Amino acid sequence: MTKVFAAIIGSVCLLAAALFMMRRNDQQVSEGNRESSLVVFCAASNRAVMEAVKEDYQKEFGAELQIQYGGSQTLLSSIEVSQTGDLYLPADDSYLDIARSSGLVAEVLPLARMQAVVAVPKGNPQNIKSFADLLRPEIQLIQASPDATAIGKVTRKLLSESGQWERLDKATRAYRTTVNDVANDVLIGAANAGIVYDAVLHTYPDLEFVELPELLQANSQVSIGVIASTKRPQTALHFARYLAAKDRGLVHYRAHGFRIEEGDQWSDVPELTLFAGSMLRPAIEDTVAAFEKREGVKVTTVYNGCGILVGNMKTGSVPDAYFACDNEFMSQVADFFPKPVAVSQNQLVILVQKGNPLNISTLTDLTRQGLRVGVGHEKQCAMGWLTQNTFREGKLQNEINANVTVRSPTGDMLVNQMRAGALDAAVAYLSNAAGSAEFLDAIPIDGLDCALATQPWAIAKNSQHTQLASRLFNQICSAESQQIFSAEGFRWQFLEAKETASNSVLGEK
Repeated sequence: MTKVFAAIIGSVCLLAAALFMMRRNDQQVSEGNRESSLVVFCAASNRAVMEAVKEDYQKEFGAELQIQYGGSQTLLSSIEVSQTGDLYLPADDSYLDIARSSGLVAEVLPLARMQAVVAVPKGNPQNIKSFADLLRPEIQLIQASPDATAIGKVTRKLLSESGQWERLDKATRAYRTTVNDVANDVLIGAANAGIVYDAVLHTYPDLEFVELPELLQANSQVSIGVIASTKRPQTALHFARYLAAKDRGLVHYRAHGFRIEEGDQWSDVPELTLFAGSMLRPAIEDTVAAFEKREGVKVTTVYNGCGILVGNMKTGSVPDAYFACDNEFMSQVADFFPKPVAVSQNQLVILVQKGNPLNISTLTDLTRQGLRVGVGHEKQCAMGWLTQNTFREGKLQNEINANVTVRSPTGDMLVNQMRAGALDAAVAYLSNAAGSAEFLDAIPIDGLDCALATQPWAIAKNSQHTQLASRLFNQICSAESQQIFSAEGFRWQFLEAKETASNSVLGEK
């Protein structure tokens, strides 16, 4: 009964805290403060490093930041209730997962990791060395609330799975609303042990920590999320990039004892270079433009035949990211792009004039004497390479090539030749014909596996903007973007979980 009562009281306190923060936000709106400053909801465990970054950022850009500290769950509740704020930085990514599934957070930028440890006074006077020591009757153990804080949540989850939580819960004298409150209690002698994050103790020289095997898996990934309802996404993302930059915010994270992620090189307006096969242009150009506008960055996109793009890369022009028309043209630059992922597929078809006046239905029909046929250039584009493979598999390569009058580096040029009446038929991608349905018909090439091209994406291992490129990839994988791909004649392939996506596309440094 006591536990139930405590849970009810905890829930009431959580709601009260959220409502208090909401009222405080409303007061700030009425005073006009929020019009000129970003509002960041930040976990108390990150307070010391956030204050250091805030000072640097305000000096460098003259921008105002309002930072509200608290327990991760309390902050999330405040965002949900008040529908205000620009950025959310909890102490564990599980809260961002909840926020994203609820539509409260859009972009997420990884920052660092923290480990759960036992805080004790300097010199460890109670000689706490094991999990069993925490259960001794003379030990005054305190924790952060599992219902309001990340450290409490991850500790309870891990120890519940190992069957040890109930004993620790009984041995805990009190629960606090933030991890900093736990450290403060140990510091002033109100407790002689407390479970905290290792990074929190960086600002507590009179405390030390004990690592326990039972807590080694109780670690938290720290990331910052852009609140979906922010009225200033560019400004919010500017600060988020600053915080996540390896030569700006992550310098402070490392100095404060966090285990940092591999961040991007800082740039006020970063420029991302993307090489993409020409046939992908109608599927991604609107998404890329929207990404540029929201992030406040520059994306230089080079569209061309993949053979030409590969040639450019082999002579030294390596982009930050490459979206190839087929796996073959990604494999040719594998040294630059680790772990590509398959995103979409595109089918080779025979393009004919509307109504198919020449009654062309198979590859064999392309061998008719006098027929004018257009194909992709085998060395300049994936489409041309795939076309010749398809001809070879169909044992018609020499016969069809005898009728080829145009070899183009892109499918769009073949479509233009068809529409101008300069060709009787062309072998191109289904996506090339997507915008010309009133002029051309597309005849499927059946029975040949190699007539299907797979489009892979990868980020260069030497890119200085892997996180930025990863966020662009996330936009390309969005539901809105997938609809564009389908409308342009592509089949969507990328079905991996988000963890696999981020690990694969970021590359390995």
